Amino acid sequence: MATTALPPIDDASSLHEECVEFPDNFLLIDLCGEHDRNLAEIERQLGVQILRRGNQLAVVGEPAMAAETVAVLRALYARLESGRSVEHGDIDRVLRMGDQAGTDDETCDGDQLEMFRGGPVEIKTRKKVVEPRTDAQKAYVLSLYNNDLAFGIGPAGTGKTYLAVAVGVAMFIEGRVDRIILARPAVEAGEKLGYLPGDMKEKVDPYMQPLYDALNDFLPAKQVAKLIEEKRIEIAPLAFMRGRTLSNAFVVLDEAQNATSMQMKMFLTRLGEGSRMVITGDRSQVDLPRGITSGLHDAERLLKDIPRISFNYFTSRDVVRHPLVAAIIDAYERES
Repeated sequence: MATTALPPIDDASSLHEECVEFPDNFLLIDLCGEHDRNLAEIERQLGVQILRRGNQLAVVGEPAMAAETVAVLRALYARLESGRSVEHGDIDRVLRMGDQAGTDDETCDGDQLEMFRGGPVEIKTRKKVVEPRTDAQKAYVLSLYNNDLAFGIGPAGTGKTYLAVAVGVAMFIEGRVDRIILARPAVEAGEKLGYLPGDMKEKVDPYMQPLYDALNDFLPAKQVAKLIEEKRIEIAPLAFMRGRTLSNAFVVLDEAQNATSMQMKMFLTRLGEGSRMVITGDRSQVDLPRGITSGLHDAERLLKDIPRISFNYFTSRDVVRHPLVAAIIDAYERES
């Protein structure tokens, strides 16, 4: 049973209790989680106490927080009733977004309206189903489906690259694209590439590791290796894109703030028939030499009014890594 102590409250009379009943005891066990860890997480984030009483949960806290907690519990239980699981990320999503399972006609059109109408925004891959955990992430995922070229701009940990690769994998599985191409600028940080041991692949692979990590989250490792061998998945430095036309592909440029203006123009003009392109970057982490303008900055300025090109922005509120990451980002932004 969850036993988190209530936060100090000056007026104990302001405490309020709300009870909610769940008819399926097995689903209630899943809702509570192993050793009631799901309840403990909700208690920690909302500052309430949750008590189990048979097939009921009693929520004790300030009235507004108690009511919000009941809404969260009901949303998570409804998720279980629909046959889906409840993990830590699902709790975080409901706490951030509430029970926003469907999409609005205003935010989604065409095939995507039919894909998501009346249900959650889900990206289905071989290994897992990925769901946006903030409103900004949800808008970003919809824009990836709705636009031929989409930008995701914001601080580290907001899911820009992760969600882009997830959508790319989903489109590949559905047969909507023939290949996935992932690129990053191989910007040197202290060590010259030529001085590093190994052949060219061994030299640049450390720069590409975050892209490998994302792929391995969505596809079995053996399948990833086979698709890379068949050139149906390519992971390469940005410079390797020169002179190519990327047709029928889902193309992601990660860490785009480290592309120069000429590199960005080169990459954007690789877009071929039947392809989708996603550009992700963090304007606060430019590693280019002093005096060289980031291509991401120029792209924002030059392309913002072109139809079927979307710009999606994230803030520290969209960070889905450790809670300290958001605090660290805020601290640095205050200093700048």
